[in-house]
Amino acid sequence: MIESKTHIAENLDDIKKGERLLYLSGIDLSFDGFKALNSLSLTINYGELRCIIGANGAGKSTMMDVITGKTTPDSGTVIYGKETSLLELDEPAIANLGIGRKFQKPTVFEGHSVFENLELSMKADKRFFTTLFAKLNSEEKDRIAETMKLIGLQDDMKTSAGILSHGQKQWLEIGMLIMQSPKLLLVDEPVAGMTPGEVEKTGQILTDLAKEHSVVVVEHDMEFIRSIAKKVTVLHEGSVLAEGSMQSIQENEDVRKVYLGE
Repeated sequence: MIESKTHIAENLDDIKKGERLLYLSGIDLSFDGFKALNSLSLTINYGELRCIIGANGAGKSTMMDVITGKTTPDSGTVIYGKETSLLELDEPAIANLGIGRKFQKPTVFEGHSVFENLELSMKADKRFFTTLFAKLNSEEKDRIAETMKLIGLQDDMKTSAGILSHGQKQWLEIGMLIMQSPKLLLVDEPVAGMTPGEVEKTGQILTDLAKEHSVVVVEHDMEFIRSIAKKVTVLHEGSVLAEGSMQSIQENEDVRKVYLGE
Protein backbone atom coordinates (compact mmCIF):
# COMPACT_ATOMS: atom_id res chain seq x y z
CA MET A 1 0.00 0.00 0.00
CA ILE A 2 2.79 2.43 0.84
CA GLU A 3 4.46 1.69 -2.49
CA SER A 4 1.18 2.30 -4.29
CA LYS A 5 0.71 5.71 -2.64
CA THR A 6 4.29 6.69 -3.47
CA HIS A 7 3.77 5.67 -7.07
CA ILE A 8 0.63 7.81 -7.30
CA ALA A 9 2.42 10.85 -5.86
CA GLU A 10 5.20 10.49 -8.40
CA ASN A 11 2.70 10.38 -11.24
CA LEU A 12 1.04 13.57 -10.08
CA ASP A 13 4.33 15.39 -9.62
CA ASP A 14 5.22 14.58 -13.21
CA ILE A 15 2.13 16.29 -14.62
CA LYS A 16 2.84 19.57 -16.38
CA LYS A 17 0.53 22.49 -17.10
CA GLY A 18 -1.73 21.77 -20.01
CA GLU A 19 -1.52 18.02 -19.57
CA ARG A 20 -4.56 15.94 -18.64
CA LEU A 21 -5.23 15.80 -14.91
CA LEU A 22 -8.74 14.32 -14.79
CA TYR A 23 -10.56 12.18 -17.31
CA LEU A 24 -14.17 10.99 -17.13
CA SER A 25 -15.39 8.62 -19.82
CA GLY A 26 -18.80 7.04 -20.39
CA ILE A 27 -20.13 7.74 -16.90
CA ASP A 28 -23.66 6.42 -16.40
CA LEU A 29 -25.60 6.76 -13.16
CA SER A 30 -29.28 6.23 -12.45
CA PHE A 31 -31.33 6.86 -9.32
CA ASP A 32 -34.65 4.98 -9.17
CA GLY A 33 -34.94 5.01 -12.93
CA PHE A 34 -33.81 8.64 -13.34
CA LYS A 35 -30.70 8.96 -15.50
CA ALA A 36 -28.60 11.48 -13.55
CA LEU A 37 -25.51 10.98 -15.72
CA ASN A 38 -25.72 9.72 -19.28
CA SER A 39 -22.46 8.66 -20.97
CA LEU A 40 -20.75 11.70 -19.46
CA SER A 41 -17.24 12.28 -20.77
CA LEU A 42 -15.04 15.19 -19.70
CA THR A 43 -11.35 16.10 -19.56
CA ILE A 44 -9.76 18.66 -17.21
CA ASN A 45 -6.17 19.73 -17.78
CA TYR A 46 -3.68 20.74 -15.12
CA GLY A 47 -3.59 24.50 -14.57
CA GLU A 48 -6.93 25.35 -16.15
CA LEU A 49 -10.02 27.16 -14.90
CA ARG A 50 -13.09 25.32 -16.16
CA CYS A 51 -16.63 26.58 -15.68
CA ILE A 52 -19.50 24.09 -15.62
CA ILE A 53 -23.01 25.36 -16.28
CA GLY A 54 -26.39 23.76 -16.76
CA ALA A 55 -29.96 23.89 -15.53
CA ASN A 56 -31.00 22.27 -12.24
CA GLY A 57 -30.87 18.50 -12.65
CA ALA A 58 -28.29 18.66 -15.46
CA GLY A 59 -25.88 16.50 -13.45
CA LYS A 60 -23.38 19.07 -12.16
CA SER A 61 -23.42 18.10 -8.47
CA THR A 62 -23.72 14.40 -9.28
CA MET A 63 -20.61 14.66 -11.45
CA MET A 64 -18.68 16.16 -8.53
CA ASP A 65 -20.04 13.42 -6.24
CA VAL A 66 -18.58 10.82 -8.59
CA ILE A 67 -15.20 12.57 -8.83
CA THR A 68 -14.85 12.81 -5.04
CA GLY A 69 -16.01 9.26 -4.34
CA LYS A 70 -19.27 10.21 -2.65
CA THR A 71 -21.24 8.33 -5.32
CA THR A 72 -20.25 5.32 -7.41
CA PRO A 73 -21.51 5.32 -11.01
CA ASP A 74 -23.15 2.33 -12.68
CA SER A 75 -20.47 2.30 -15.37
CA GLY A 76 -17.65 4.35 -16.82
CA THR A 77 -14.10 5.41 -16.05
CA VAL A 78 -12.62 8.19 -13.90
CA ILE A 79 -8.84 8.58 -14.18
CA TYR A 80 -6.85 11.07 -12.11
CA GLY A 81 -3.29 11.83 -13.04
CA LYS A 82 -1.78 9.40 -15.50
CA GLU A 83 -3.32 6.13 -14.38
CA THR A 84 -5.10 6.35 -11.01
CA SER A 85 -8.69 5.07 -11.13
CA LEU A 86 -10.75 7.10 -8.66
CA LEU A 87 -13.56 4.53 -8.80
CA GLU A 88 -11.34 2.14 -6.83
CA LEU A 89 -10.85 4.61 -3.97
CA ASP A 90 -13.01 5.97 -1.12
CA GLU A 91 -13.61 9.64 -0.25
CA PRO A 92 -10.67 10.07 2.20
CA ALA A 93 -8.23 8.43 -0.20
CA ILE A 94 -9.36 10.68 -3.05
CA ALA A 95 -9.01 13.76 -0.87
CA ASN A 96 -5.49 12.67 0.09
CA LEU A 97 -4.59 12.43 -3.59
CA GLY A 98 -5.14 16.17 -3.93
CA ILE A 99 -8.79 16.68 -4.86
CA GLY A 100 -10.54 19.32 -2.76
CA ARG A 101 -14.22 20.20 -2.88
CA LYS A 102 -15.87 23.37 -1.67
CA PHE A 103 -19.63 23.25 -1.17
CA GLN A 104 -21.96 26.23 -1.57
CA LYS A 105 -22.36 26.77 2.18
CA PRO A 106 -19.01 27.59 3.83
CA THR A 107 -17.86 25.38 6.70
CA VAL A 108 -15.26 27.03 8.92
CA PHE A 109 -14.23 26.75 12.58
CA GLU A 110 -16.17 29.80 13.75
CA GLY A 111 -14.58 29.92 17.22
CA HIS A 112 -11.06 30.11 15.79
CA SER A 113 -9.22 32.92 14.06
CA VAL A 114 -8.50 33.06 10.35
CA PHE A 115 -4.89 32.04 11.02
CA GLU A 116 -5.96 29.13 13.22
CA ASN A 117 -8.44 27.88 10.62
CA LEU A 118 -5.67 27.72 8.04
CA GLU A 119 -3.28 26.10 10.51
CA LEU A 120 -5.81 23.42 11.43
CA SER A 121 -6.44 22.70 7.74
CA MET A 122 -2.78 22.22 6.89
CA LYS A 123 -1.93 18.87 5.35
CA ALA A 124 0.03 17.29 8.18
CA ASP A 125 0.05 14.58 10.84
CA LYS A 126 -3.33 15.01 12.59
CA ARG A 127 -2.83 12.53 15.45
CA PHE A 128 -3.89 14.06 18.78
CA PHE A 129 -0.54 14.29 20.58
CA THR A 130 1.28 15.33 17.42
CA THR A 131 -1.16 18.18 16.93
CA LEU A 132 -1.18 19.13 20.63
CA PHE A 133 2.57 19.66 20.88
CA ALA A 134 3.33 20.72 17.32
CA LYS A 135 4.88 24.09 16.59
CA LEU A 136 4.82 25.71 13.19
CA ASN A 137 8.12 26.01 11.43
CA SER A 138 9.01 29.03 9.30
CA GLU A 139 8.03 27.30 6.07
CA GLU A 140 4.57 26.47 7.43
CA LYS A 141 4.11 30.04 8.68
CA ASP A 142 5.08 31.32 5.26
CA ARG A 143 2.53 29.03 3.60
CA ILE A 144 -0.22 30.36 5.83
CA ALA A 145 0.87 33.95 5.17
CA GLU A 146 0.88 33.35 1.40
CA THR A 147 -2.56 31.77 1.56
CA MET A 148 -4.01 34.64 3.60
CA LYS A 149 -2.65 37.07 1.01
CA LEU A 150 -4.13 35.02 -1.85
CA ILE A 151 -7.61 35.01 -0.28
CA GLY A 152 -7.32 38.64 0.83
CA LEU A 153 -7.58 38.03 4.57
CA GLN A 154 -4.06 38.98 5.66
CA ASP A 155 -5.43 41.92 7.66
CA ASP A 156 -7.91 39.63 9.44
CA MET A 157 -5.52 36.91 10.58
CA LYS A 158 -6.56 37.29 14.24
CA THR A 159 -10.25 37.80 13.50
CA SER A 160 -12.63 35.09 14.64
CA ALA A 161 -14.09 33.27 11.64
CA GLY A 162 -17.55 33.53 13.17
CA ILE A 163 -17.73 37.29 12.63
CA LEU A 164 -16.49 37.31 9.06
CA SER A 165 -18.89 38.31 6.29
CA HIS A 166 -20.42 35.59 4.11
CA GLY A 167 -17.95 36.35 1.33
CA GLN A 168 -14.97 36.30 3.70
CA LYS A 169 -16.05 32.90 5.03
CA GLN A 170 -16.16 31.62 1.46
CA TRP A 171 -12.62 32.89 0.86
CA LEU A 172 -11.43 31.37 4.12
CA GLU A 173 -12.81 27.98 3.17
CA ILE A 174 -11.05 28.22 -0.19
CA GLY A 175 -7.87 28.98 1.76
CA MET A 176 -8.48 25.96 3.98
CA LEU A 177 -8.67 23.78 0.89
CA ILE A 178 -5.44 25.28 -0.43
CA MET A 179 -3.69 24.29 2.81
CA GLN A 180 -4.42 20.68 1.86
CA SER A 181 -2.12 21.11 -1.19
CA PRO A 182 -4.67 20.03 -3.80
CA LYS A 183 -4.00 19.86 -7.51
CA LEU A 184 -7.72 19.94 -8.34
CA LEU A 185 -10.31 22.21 -6.70
CA LEU A 186 -14.03 21.66 -7.23
CA VAL A 187 -15.93 24.81 -6.27
CA ASP A 188 -19.73 24.79 -6.06
CA GLU A 189 -21.56 28.12 -6.53
CA PRO A 190 -18.86 30.26 -4.91
CA VAL A 191 -20.59 33.65 -5.34
CA ALA A 192 -24.10 32.81 -4.14
CA GLY A 193 -25.21 35.47 -1.66
CA MET A 194 -22.20 37.73 -2.19
CA THR A 195 -22.09 41.48 -2.69
CA PRO A 196 -20.90 42.76 -6.11
CA GLY A 197 -17.51 43.64 -4.61
CA GLU A 198 -17.15 40.18 -3.09
CA VAL A 199 -18.13 38.58 -6.41
CA GLU A 200 -15.38 40.50 -8.21
CA LYS A 201 -12.79 39.55 -5.61
CA THR A 202 -13.84 35.88 -5.71
CA GLY A 203 -13.29 35.87 -9.45
CA GLN A 204 -9.77 37.19 -8.96
CA ILE A 205 -9.03 34.56 -6.28
CA LEU A 206 -10.17 31.71 -8.53
CA THR A 207 -8.26 33.09 -11.50
CA ASP A 208 -5.09 33.33 -9.40
CA LEU A 209 -5.62 29.80 -8.10
CA ALA A 210 -5.76 28.43 -11.63
CA LYS A 211 -2.13 29.48 -12.13
CA GLU A 212 -1.00 26.66 -9.83
CA HIS A 213 -4.05 24.38 -9.64
CA SER A 214 -6.86 23.05 -11.77
CA VAL A 215 -10.10 24.78 -10.77
CA VAL A 216 -13.58 23.56 -11.71
CA VAL A 217 -16.32 26.09 -10.95
CA VAL A 218 -20.02 25.18 -10.97
CA GLU A 219 -22.11 28.34 -10.95
CA HIS A 220 -25.52 29.69 -11.99
CA ASP A 221 -24.50 33.36 -12.07
CA MET A 222 -23.90 33.90 -15.78
CA GLU A 223 -22.38 37.34 -15.32
CA PHE A 224 -19.78 35.83 -13.01
CA ILE A 225 -19.11 33.01 -15.47
CA ARG A 226 -18.58 35.55 -18.26
CA SER A 227 -16.07 37.42 -16.10
CA ILE A 228 -13.79 34.43 -15.40
CA ALA A 229 -14.46 31.82 -18.07
CA LYS A 230 -11.71 30.57 -20.32
CA LYS A 231 -13.46 27.32 -21.21
CA VAL A 232 -17.07 26.44 -20.45
CA THR A 233 -18.76 23.04 -20.35
CA VAL A 234 -22.56 22.90 -20.61
CA LEU A 235 -24.29 19.88 -19.10
CA HIS A 236 -27.79 18.81 -20.10
CA GLU A 237 -29.60 15.69 -18.93
CA GLY A 238 -26.42 14.18 -17.57
CA SER A 239 -24.13 14.61 -20.55
CA VAL A 240 -22.05 17.30 -22.25
CA LEU A 241 -24.20 19.42 -24.55
CA ALA A 242 -21.49 21.86 -25.61
CA GLU A 243 -17.97 22.94 -24.72
CA GLY A 244 -15.76 25.85 -25.68
CA SER A 245 -15.18 29.55 -25.13
CA MET A 246 -17.92 31.67 -23.55
CA GLN A 247 -18.54 33.31 -26.91
CA SER A 248 -18.97 29.98 -28.70
CA ILE A 249 -21.33 28.77 -25.95
CA GLN A 250 -23.45 31.91 -26.22
CA GLU A 251 -23.67 31.45 -29.99
CA ASN A 252 -24.50 27.72 -29.80
CA GLU A 253 -28.08 27.17 -30.95
CA ASP A 254 -28.58 24.03 -28.84
CA VAL A 255 -27.44 25.86 -25.71
CA ARG A 256 -29.67 28.84 -26.46
CA LYS A 257 -32.69 26.57 -26.78
CA VAL A 258 -32.00 24.32 -23.81
CA TYR A 259 -30.23 26.51 -21.24
CA LEU A 260 -30.79 30.13 -22.15
CA GLY A 261 -34.43 29.55 -23.10
CA GLU A 262 -34.20 31.29 -26.45
